[in-house]
Amino acid sequence: MSVKAYGAHAADKPLESMDITRRAPGAHDVQIDIAYCGVCHSDLHQVRAEWAGTQFPCVPGHEIVGKVAAVGAHVSGFKPGDLVGIGCIVDSCKQCEDCDSGLENYCDGMVGTYNGVTEDAPGWTLGGYSQEIVVHERYVLRIGHPEAQLAAVAPLLCAGITTYSPLRHWNAGPGKTVGVVGIGGLGHMGIKLARAMGAHVVAFTTSESKREAAIALGADEVVVSRDAAAMAAQGKRFDLIVNTVAAPHDLDAFLALLKRDGAMVLVGAPATPHPSPNVFNMITKRRTLAGSMIGGIPETQEMLDFCAKHQIVADIEMITASEINDAYERMLKGDVKYRFVIDNASLSA
Repeated sequence: MSVKAYGAHAADKPLESMDITRRAPGAHDVQIDIAYCGVCHSDLHQVRAEWAGTQFPCVPGHEIVGKVAAVGAHVSGFKPGDLVGIGCIVDSCKQCEDCDSGLENYCDGMVGTYNGVTEDAPGWTLGGYSQEIVVHERYVLRIGHPEAQLAAVAPLLCAGITTYSPLRHWNAGPGKTVGVVGIGGLGHMGIKLARAMGAHVVAFTTSESKREAAIALGADEVVVSRDAAAMAAQGKRFDLIVNTVAAPHDLDAFLALLKRDGAMVLVGAPATPHPSPNVFNMITKRRTLAGSMIGGIPETQEMLDFCAKHQIVADIEMITASEINDAYERMLKGDVKYRFVIDNASLSA
């Protein structure tokens, strides 16, 4: 079936309206009418070919929410009208150790929601800046939030799980001091989630002007990272630091704040590498510098259920599809609190 979408035909071209083709639902497929799609910094990197391997036309979008329109003959877990979401994964090998463990995000055969290899036309996946999507039932997620919150749920499918996964893996909770570096699309979710898990949350920002906003999000304390004295006062204090910044910066300044056996987890993905950290900052206190990437389908469902229970959603600014190019430029300037979400009804305008 032909549906309306927004995408780019080349890395140096703006996103524009286009028609794309979606497959008819197979026996295990779920067809979804997309209501809203969040805008992720990854979308910009991919569509502008700042990350290798972009196929064009490129239709971004992996923070997808909407309603089930139809299901295949063998689908039993979903029915038309259900509120559902699709995150960053639409396929995987389904048989490796990672898939068997519910960690499809680490499967070597993981297929991303856009720019991943598929048998569907045109040969690579096309994402959520579109009216419809058809996905195997394994990768469809149930949404327990009220329908009125659906737009603000969309960023949970990437920004939410990207911060939830390391917080869970490194056991954030009562008695733990957790730092969140960067108060943006990822960081604002990290603050909310760490607070809901019961941790003592310290937000790090380069800007004094974000202090009140961080406190409003749930931070117990705020540290301006450009203030050398304030940073020095945080030494050897943190069990976990989740670093969301997507630009190269000095990692040593934060590694020095970890307790013995503390960990700093990188979830921001800069276009160029960070400066190499000083190994002595790590070996003298058995500190860990780690990375984490979204989460598998079971953990993503767990995150959505946790957020529904604790009434957590993203802070969003709604845009129409025709405003996406301007939104990208604003996103580069940090001019959004904290996530753009496309109203997909505007695709037909």
